[in-house]
Amino acid sequence: MLVSVGRTFDSLRVRNYRLFFFGQILSWSGTWMQWVAQAWLILRLTDSGLALGMVTALQWLPVLLFGAWAGVVADRFDKRRILLATNVSSAVLSLALGIATVAGFVDLWLVIAIAVVLGIVTAIDNPTRQTFTMELVGRDRLANAVSLNTATFTIARVAGPAIAGLLIAWVDVGPVFVINALSFVPVTLGLLAMRQDELRPTPRAQRARGQVREGLRYASSTPILRTLLTVMAVVGTLQYNFHILISLLAKNTFGGDAREFGLLGAVLGGGMLLGSLASAAVGRNGRRLLVGAGTALGLCSLLVAAAPNIYVAGAIMVPLGMASMLFLTTMNSTLQLNSSDEMRGRVMALYFVLFLGSTPIGAPIIGWVAEAFDPRAALALGGVATLGAMTYAAVKLLRRSPAPAAERMVVSGDDHDDIEAVETDPIDEREPVPTADRL
Repeated sequence: MLVSVGRTFDSLRVRNYRLFFFGQILSWSGTWMQWVAQAWLILRLTDSGLALGMVTALQWLPVLLFGAWAGVVADRFDKRRILLATNVSSAVLSLALGIATVAGFVDLWLVIAIAVVLGIVTAIDNPTRQTFTMELVGRDRLANAVSLNTATFTIARVAGPAIAGLLIAWVDVGPVFVINALSFVPVTLGLLAMRQDELRPTPRAQRARGQVREGLRYASSTPILRTLLTVMAVVGTLQYNFHILISLLAKNTFGGDAREFGLLGAVLGGGMLLGSLASAAVGRNGRRLLVGAGTALGLCSLLVAAAPNIYVAGAIMVPLGMASMLFLTTMNSTLQLNSSDEMRGRVMALYFVLFLGSTPIGAPIIGWVAEAFDPRAALALGGVATLGAMTYAAVKLLRRSPAPAAERMVVSGDDHDDIEAVETDPIDEREPVPTADRL
């Protein structure tokens, strides 16, 4: 039991990572509070699911347009300094929205403008934040740290919506934005307090022409990366729109208010937290786990879509959240461990382009389906799309060719996080694959 707990929180033995981890819990909690408050504010201003989907799409449009270039920034510059800049920028923007809302002069166009600028900041922040994890803990602890990173996100996913729902009911949406601005202070102080001599900086890419094209060629010519990113494009576009669908389910399908909205989000977040901790405890990643978690994600989405009432929907959201986080943590660490140091930022930028940057495509579709038919139909669409993507992933990732016993890796002990992630299928020898860390 103690060994299992120690394995789950192994990365917290690293001082710099501890500072990052606890700062992230507060920062992500504030961010989730803002997402809930922003969605509720838009519904109050417009009473339209389509408008909510469109604003969400515009917020993530910069990730789609500039995400690949943001990966080059992550590969070329000091990641800690980039994160300091993005955290301060996010705080200022959240504070501006809070002041405007409390003062009573907020309108839809101001919400859109701040959302778009926050999207630009997010486009830079995400690939940098993900690849900074490698510098904090090193390769051996990466899978564990990625799972714990996801746990911070999901702890916030539990606390943030519930707190936001209560605050909206008690004091309205404006103070929620102000609290989010304050939540960036601890993580910023943590970044400043890190011991730079204990970081494990990876080689930086040198300035050169065509670095975005180089990253695209690298990802497309590496079979396992190509397969994973294709799957993420489908799932990211049509499945990961929970922030839209939960608000519409609570308000339109089940006739609830901000409390039900916040509580549904918290229940989903509880499942996500369990999935993150389970992934950290297992400490290894594999293709079967990826396909299994994705399949469970699709099936649970269909079950929520068929739920007769809010209580059944809430109960199913626990395994839905678990499957969601197991899928994302496995996808994240497998992509990082199969990428070379010089290309990791660009690969993770592509991941976020397909995960978050696909929102400008998926959110309006999901918002329109939810408004024209029912939020249940939009959930079902995401579930069916995810099951289709998992069928493709199973065909590509689970087939094996016979290999000599000596070539099969045997993992023992705890120091195995990155080996299982590259329990890769034989790579098509007809395609040239750039040099990478194939463990």
